[in-house]
Amino acid sequence: MLSRIVLFSLFLSIQFVAIAQQGRRFSVDDKKAINAYLEAEQHYRVRLYEEADEQINKALSREPNFVECYLLRAQIETDLNNDESARTALRKAVEINASFFPASLFYLAALEQRMENYSDARDYFFRYAKASKDDDPLKEKAQLGIESCDYALWALENPVPFQPENLGPEINTDRPEYFPCMTADGETILYTRLLKDGRALQGKQEDFFISEKRDGKWLPSLPLSDVNTVQNEGAPTLSLDGQVLIFTACENIDGWGNYSGKGSCDLFFTQRSGTRWDRPRNMGKVNSYKWESQPSFSADGRTLYFVRGVSGGNGISSQDIYTSHIGEDGTWTDPEKVKGSVNTPFEEESVLIHPDGQSLYFASNGHPGMGGMDLFVSRKLSDGTWGTPENLGYPINTGGNENSILVAADGSLAMFASDREGGYGDLDLYSFTLPEARRAGKVSYVKGEVFDAVSFRKLEASFELIDLANGEVVVSSFSNPGDGSFLVCLPPNKDYALNVSRQGYLFYSDHFSLGENSAEPFNLEVPLKKIREGSSVVLNNVFFDTDSYTLRDESKIELEKLAQFMETNAAVAIEIGGHTDDIGSDTDNQVLSERRASAVVEYLVSRGIAPERLSSVGYGESAPLVANDSQENRAKNRRTEFKIR
Repeated sequence: MLSRIVLFSLFLSIQFVAIAQQGRRFSVDDKKAINAYLEAEQHYRVRLYEEADEQINKALSREPNFVECYLLRAQIETDLNNDESARTALRKAVEINASFFPASLFYLAALEQRMENYSDARDYFFRYAKASKDDDPLKEKAQLGIESCDYALWALENPVPFQPENLGPEINTDRPEYFPCMTADGETILYTRLLKDGRALQGKQEDFFISEKRDGKWLPSLPLSDVNTVQNEGAPTLSLDGQVLIFTACENIDGWGNYSGKGSCDLFFTQRSGTRWDRPRNMGKVNSYKWESQPSFSADGRTLYFVRGVSGGNGISSQDIYTSHIGEDGTWTDPEKVKGSVNTPFEEESVLIHPDGQSLYFASNGHPGMGGMDLFVSRKLSDGTWGTPENLGYPINTGGNENSILVAADGSLAMFASDREGGYGDLDLYSFTLPEARRAGKVSYVKGEVFDAVSFRKLEASFELIDLANGEVVVSSFSNPGDGSFLVCLPPNKDYALNVSRQGYLFYSDHFSLGENSAEPFNLEVPLKKIREGSSVVLNNVFFDTDSYTLRDESKIELEKLAQFMETNAAVAIEIGGHTDDIGSDTDNQVLSERRASAVVEYLVSRGIAPERLSSVGYGESAPLVANDSQENRAKNRRTEFKIR
């Protein structure tokens, strides 16, 4: 697959040539000039540009106002990326006869816009829109061009702070690098690199490269050998824990022996097991007969955003941002266009859903901007739709094409691909700080490791993180089967419950708070105990008010997990133990602990657990976990446990 980043393109096309072939009518009568032009046209078709230019000069020496010659010269110079020469030729064609090929006004306007000559571009867009018919497919694009030029003239006078920094030779080379994605902790980056490869179609192929950060510096990037093939892999997204990779491949038979299936490009996924990646698999119903690309995975692991498109005529393609969700049965729902103001009749691409879940970044040429593909951010509204996109501003956006945006978990650090001067060659990856008004919400993250409490063997286990304020499951996922690790992004200023379970083991619970400035990860160690007589677990998410045995509402999250555990393990009987600290009299503490244990048993019975499988014991202050010598230690000793009988 070749990326759909089109770095420098106008909508100039062979239409310049085709107009001269309709009925073989020309704007001049001189036969020798016409023959010279036709010969130039033949040279152009086989990309003999110098020979074509010689014949154009020959024709123009006889007929200086031969419009077709200037149109063909503009096409040649566009192919050669010579914008100034292309503009000169187009201006001459328009000056001679703008109505001979009316679209030349539009293409000249687009070229002036890309060269950031916005006043001239606006004039040409206006002339074209005024002269074109309502059913002209370029008219709407020209009207958008007028709005964009108005915005651009304002933006040039109101630039945003922008100081891009090259990520360095460990990441960038003389080959194009683009479409970066990163784990939540900012320690791993994965991206696409376009390589020269004689085995591949057109002698080029896209592969993934990955680098990790050590002591604040990127290590030399390495190819992702488990996934890369002699065919093309590109446009990746990593889950924020780095455990799932979703990407695009476009061949009918993919590099892993599977039929890729539905359309020209499909989405595939692979999961990491330890340090290895599983065999990639087609994502099935997410894909269609069109092409799917540029996925972005939400922080909760439940929603996928991606681009679906189909090429259109007149230089206009339809590309929209779609979304699909993981259903209760573990399969993806039928994709739908994102609701709100993001998609346009033109092209949206390079979508990124930020970990805050409220900020959607993307590139588009369908909203007012500086020209070409601009970068935007849309905010989620209260009804779940996406609001009016906000341009990231100049000089982040320019008259050319900007794409491949990544915004880190802190909401302010961004990355993108650019071929600006001073790089290592072609597209390089750069980082920069977003303007404050365009930043996403800051999120924090939690790292953990699940292991056997006795053998210390790393375990794969299911886990849930729950917002204690409302009982909502924020994240539901699995630890890595190879090393037991997990990493999740979470909004700050909240209290969370963690529940971890694995068949054959007692479940584990904990709770913690993330403050507003939780820049460092919250690290959790999760030892799981096997189900055997005498094994016990502290129910860290069972809460009572001071000197009370009434269960607080947030305790029900934990007790529901305990009820599920009892239902799954029907032969298990347990003792609920209540414990206090040493504040207060021994008698009062004993009574309080008994009543608290009984309250838990009563709840489980109300959930259908047979009473004979349950018992309650109050231990008062007689069995502390740690010395009662501080408030922190006393809090640890005030606890509820369950023990296998």
